[in-house]
Amino acid sequence: MNGVRPERLWSVHDVSEFLGIPVATLYRWRCTGSGPKSIRIGKHLRYDPVEVYAWVREQQAA
Repeated sequence: MNGVRPERLWSVHDVSEFLGIPVATLYRWRCTGSGPKSIRIGKHLRYDPVEVYAWVREQQAA
């Protein structure tokens, strides 16, 4: 990977802490399609930090 280490994916708890919101809110947003894009890997829900930052910028622009 040319010496570049990709940032790890965030857990729902990481995103909850970053945004300052409850984990339950993230799960609700996932069901309604209104939160940051998430990825299901097996039984785990993960978020690409780039997607989370982009979603935050979209909210600021709205």
